[in-house]
Amino acid sequence: MFYKWPLTLYYDGACPLCAREIAFLRKRSTEARLCLVDIRSPDFDPTPLGLTVAQLTSCLHARFASGQWVTGLDATLWAWRAANAAVWVAPLAWRPLRPLLEVCYRLFCRLRPSLHWLPHPDGASRCSSGASKCDTR
Repeated sequence: MFYKWPLTLYYDGACPLCAREIAFLRKRSTEARLCLVDIRSPDFDPTPLGLTVAQLTSCLHARFASGQWVTGLDATLWAWRAANAAVWVAPLAWRPLRPLLEVCYRLFCRLRPSLHWLPHPDGASRCSSGASKCDTR
């Protein structure tokens, strides 16, 4: 497969764990290698991608400039590679571990929506405007 930079990573900015990972990736990457798109942003429109927000939140999605899509663990692996931090996620590329990691990732994807109670790295700034992303349950 031919991968052409930059990689565009579509992430859920309302997810506390996702936001922490994105903050780390943002510090280590450049726009020439990694573009970050918050799918919870009010101005995000998934229509040109041919996907829905529900599909994008089901697992991590990323797209290379060449049009090649990667999802799930592969999206994570390539995003960290784009940020020159691949050493931290190297086990994601180890074939013997992939089946176990895939099961763990699918479990995480199912549990992730229930993690809204975790503190978000943006803290109170997320809740100060009228267009709050905070869950008030």
